[in-house]
Amino acid sequence: MSKHDFTPAEFADRLTRLRGAVAGAGLDWLLVLHPVSIRWLIGQDTKSYTIFQCLPISAQPGNLIMFTRGTDRAEFEADTMADAFRFYGGAEPEDPMRAFAVLADELSLRGARVGMEVPGGYLQPAHYIQLKSYLAEALVQEPFTLVANLRAVKSQAELTYIRRAAEISATGYTALIDAVAEGRSELELAAAAYHALLSNGSGIPASTMNMMTGERSAFALGGPTERRMRRGDTGLVEIGASRHRYTSTLGRQWVLGPASQRLKDLHAVILEASDACIAEMRAGVPAIVPHEAAKRVIAKAGLDQYRAHTTGYGMAPGFPPSWGESPNMFGGSTDVLQAGMAVSVEPAVFLPREGLGVRLIDNVIVTETGVELLSRTPRDITVVD
Repeated sequence: MSKHDFTPAEFADRLTRLRGAVAGAGLDWLLVLHPVSIRWLIGQDTKSYTIFQCLPISAQPGNLIMFTRGTDRAEFEADTMADAFRFYGGAEPEDPMRAFAVLADELSLRGARVGMEVPGGYLQPAHYIQLKSYLAEALVQEPFTLVANLRAVKSQAELTYIRRAAEISATGYTALIDAVAEGRSELELAAAAYHALLSNGSGIPASTMNMMTGERSAFALGGPTERRMRRGDTGLVEIGASRHRYTSTLGRQWVLGPASQRLKDLHAVILEASDACIAEMRAGVPAIVPHEAAKRVIAKAGLDQYRAHTTGYGMAPGFPPSWGESPNMFGGSTDVLQAGMAVSVEPAVFLPREGLGVRLIDNVIVTETGVELLSRTPRDITVVD
């Protein structure tokens, strides 16, 4: 995403709301570190998430200064809403913590009340330790949800990208099914799906494709391999299309030849669980409620021990390795569904001893009275003969 993907007014509104949230949390500054949060605020789309980067946000109006590596200078200057930049490294290595300390002193962070995002996977432990040591008593909070809660409810412009991503995901599944044949490898099927995604306007998905066939269908998160399809094999896939990083996923089941009765029975349970989950979803409902609805269906069928995955989660404009965000529909969740959230619904069972697994994935947009179902691909087992 670049600064051109949304209007200046939308970016300004996001910043205003975040400044208010920072002040409301009793903070003077928030160090924004998550790449999704940074792009939501200024529109960056670089690979700088692989190293240390930071966007300090003040509770008071002022210039936005982006701190990042010099390698990404041209892209940041051309494609973001930041007012100023502070770069380190690039042509030669440089310690980012020493360089950041100079900026932090200029902003008088050690004399303020500072909060810091601590995003798993995007902040190296050594950098985290050094930041805590440098900020010392000035670091009073690590409010990871401060930006995440604002991001979770999507604008109409964001929802337009998500709806388009859902359409592109469907083209990927159609292309995959057209490629299914005896002797065809999982990698070849994945290639057909990826070609359709990218040819129809998807960016590179933030997470790798989950695709498993035959006995590998019992793997919850397996990637495509050189395994070749045999007659009688089932297959399941999670396809994620990305439109300006806004992602929509689709998961469906197919079989090469007639489906076994066992596969039909398991699929019927998961379809019922998915319907039960969706029926409970609307604004104001705790995210655990639809999760428990799906769980009850699976447990009634005697399959609860084979659940190995969340019932669903929020869909982010993701960066590798994930496109997920709050809310989370799983046990212990304290999230509450809100109108405008884009959420996956994906109950599943995986039975390793039988070498068999079944999962359906649909995406929805939460509304005041229910959901808007984004997936249009039929949810029954696709039979390829």
